[in-house]
Amino acid sequence: MARSRYAIGIDLGTTNTVVAYVDATEVLEGERPPMRLLPLPQLVAEREVAARPSLPSFLYLPTAEEIATGDLAMAWESRPDAVAGEFAREASALVPGRVVASAKSWLCYGDVDREAAILPWGSEETVRKLSPVEASSRYLAHIRDAWNHAIAIDDPGDTMRFERQEIVVTVPASFDEEARELTVEAALEAGLENFTLLEEPLAAFYAWIYSYRGSFEERLSDDDLVLVCDVGGGTSDFSLVRARFRDGEVEFERVAVGEHLLLGGDNLDLALAHRIEAKLGGARLSLRQRSQLRQQCRRAKERLLGDADVDREQISVLGAGGSVVGGTLAAELTADEVVETIVEGFLPEVGADARPARQRGAGLREIGLPYAADTAITRHLAEFLAASREAVAGGGDRALVRPDAILFNGGFFIPEGARDHLVAVVAEWFSSGEAWSPRVLVDDVAESAVAVGAAYYGLVRRGEGVRIGGGSSRAYYLGVAGEEGEAARAVCVVPRGAEEGERLMLSDRRFTVTTNRPVVFSLWSSTRRRDAHGDVIAVDEEELHRHAPLVTVLRYGRRSHVAELEVRVAAELSERGTVELWCEATGTPHR
Repeated sequence: MARSRYAIGIDLGTTNTVVAYVDATEVLEGERPPMRLLPLPQLVAEREVAARPSLPSFLYLPTAEEIATGDLAMAWESRPDAVAGEFAREASALVPGRVVASAKSWLCYGDVDREAAILPWGSEETVRKLSPVEASSRYLAHIRDAWNHAIAIDDPGDTMRFERQEIVVTVPASFDEEARELTVEAALEAGLENFTLLEEPLAAFYAWIYSYRGSFEERLSDDDLVLVCDVGGGTSDFSLVRARFRDGEVEFERVAVGEHLLLGGDNLDLALAHRIEAKLGGARLSLRQRSQLRQQCRRAKERLLGDADVDREQISVLGAGGSVVGGTLAAELTADEVVETIVEGFLPEVGADARPARQRGAGLREIGLPYAADTAITRHLAEFLAASREAVAGGGDRALVRPDAILFNGGFFIPEGARDHLVAVVAEWFSSGEAWSPRVLVDDVAESAVAVGAAYYGLVRRGEGVRIGGGSSRAYYLGVAGEEGEAARAVCVVPRGAEEGERLMLSDRRFTVTTNRPVVFSLWSSTRRRDAHGDVIAVDEEELHRHAPLVTVLRYGRRSHVAELEVRVAAELSERGTVELWCEATGTPHR
């Protein structure tokens, strides 16, 4: 496909979606290309549309009567059956049963059918529902229409249309293969043609590279390890990136990635709601009132953390009885309380040997989503740094890998106090009587870092920037049948570090598959094991992540004839960032 004029980066966030882009005609060799954010028009009130730098990732499902009025019209759609953005976010505090929220978190939840219409979760049967995939697709479609209305409206050749551009969509590093595939499906449903996926911590680091290209040596030293600590609205991601300086050039390599962790701003909202509920004098709240309270706390939190002039917000929950005004419950939330909740509840001072509790706690979990049982990010971080010792060569004899610098990303670390506190905790883990503290890398595009980094990565793919090496953050394993009574075994089909586009054929191994009847292929992955391509291992559920099985029928010859066919197994990391697996017959062209 011919190079597009624009490289576009999309931070498809749990709470907010941001779009950045670069015009390739303005890229000059050796210079930092101009980076722009796409203003996103959206409904902010009935019959009122305004452009905002981000699109809140909320989707309001109006009634048929509301649709008919035309009060929800956008420039490109007069009768939308779903409304994304600020209007939907505000509606979530009043009519939560009609608002889809946290679709991204549902997208990675394997215990539900993510392609089924299940959202808004827990809403009444009369409310139309969407699948997590369709909700994600709706956000991308809104961005597509906003772009085409603003930039491609007078483009006679359609070359400037959003669908024709090279697009990078970000996902959490901890997204498993199913969640990545479903994100691809959502993008395809929105009409995207030329796109790839990029992990959010890497996007944040690419944004830092964009900001400081040409002055890395002033901020990093040879062999430094950078901890990317990314805590957003729905997930927490930890990654380690190594910097090496060779002959005046810098090389970056991602060397470790954390496990999936559904812990972030959503959990903070729940904790704040729990705190406010305790102030309401023992009032018993309905599920609907609790949902309203949570959304009110989310809105108050964003104002208190985002505006230095605001130090307190009133939280009001509508009464359940007939007297709405008389039954209203109210309490106050202060900025100090928000920071205190972050520090004490999510960033407690713990020792280097602390590990997260596995038993699920009560009170801080929304019905449906499997949030992390332990909300202490510091304990999860200590576990990650301990687990990364084998992945990081030269880790020494320390119990934890010591990061030389930390790059923070995500709305959770907007308060400076939260960043400072985590730095102090990490410094204490490695003090040993000497004064030491990790450096903090500052990103000058912090609030839009993931989108900016994704757009910059679009240029990197064209050979225009500094690439982060490291390849696949996971090793993938395919289950193989053994003798009856043997422990389950699996063969490594994609080793950690495999590069995008690399074709991996198990040429020295032969397998047999059953054709013309349903067969099941078991798939596992690991962010920790470093097995070589072709290694056969015993399946250990403690260190391997089980994926949904691949169920199919391999057709061969007459459909009524069941046969055993000898095959070789091949795999490839696609340019879109997903894994492709196939079997090739050894004696025929079947594939």
